[in-house]
Amino acid sequence: MTTIGLIGAGNIGSTVARLAVDAGHDVVLSNSRGPETLADLVAELGPHARAATAAEAAAAGDLVVVTVPLKAYREVPVEPLAGKVVIDTNNYYPERDGRIAELDDESTTTSELLQAHLPTSHVVKGFNNIYFEHLRSLARPAGDPERSVLAIAGDDDGAKQTVTAFLDSIGYDAHDVGPLAEGWRFQRDTTAYTGAYVDDGDFAHPHAATHESLAPLLAQAQRYRDMDDETA
Repeated sequence: MTTIGLIGAGNIGSTVARLAVDAGHDVVLSNSRGPETLADLVAELGPHARAATAAEAAAAGDLVVVTVPLKAYREVPVEPLAGKVVIDTNNYYPERDGRIAELDDESTTTSELLQAHLPTSHVVKGFNNIYFEHLRSLARPAGDPERSVLAIAGDDDGAKQTVTAFLDSIGYDAHDVGPLAEGWRFQRDTTAYTGAYVDDGDFAHPHAATHESLAPLLAQAQRYRDMDDETA
């Protein structure tokens, strides 16, 4: 059994927590509004879940999921995450997060920003390109022919192995896209962003994504500047 710390308990965070509890993990949840605001979610998840502050969730987690709006990434506690594997679910939405120059000029990526903020942690990008309801409904046991893959990216092979094992426990295989710098291939608005799990935008009928179906979508990814060129 592993303890999963969650910094952020929105749609993705609460879904990951549910999957983790179902898989036999303990979860420690936190958000920006305080542990008392998570009482209903903790009660729903049962005895393997508790609420805490972000620093406490970071300290308690053997593996920690950061799932906060990107604009708040600098508020993620640094010291309690030293040496730990951190899954980053962030996407960049300028209308929510404000303009971030280094993301606008594509000189870095969202997960590299978090890695720079957490210099002694091992950040792995994941959970960012799947709709939360699909994340819940597509989980399947190992060996199931309808099992999906989830894209991950990271600079530390050991950290990616840890995340792969966690994904396996909650019902998914991992598709390793490479280093964090390659995380742009499944960021917002790319072909692999949410569309890997639906056809023609039909969100009501999600389907499994395999290594074979996800790989070409990642290969087709375009930088935002190239998308803009096409539509200019």
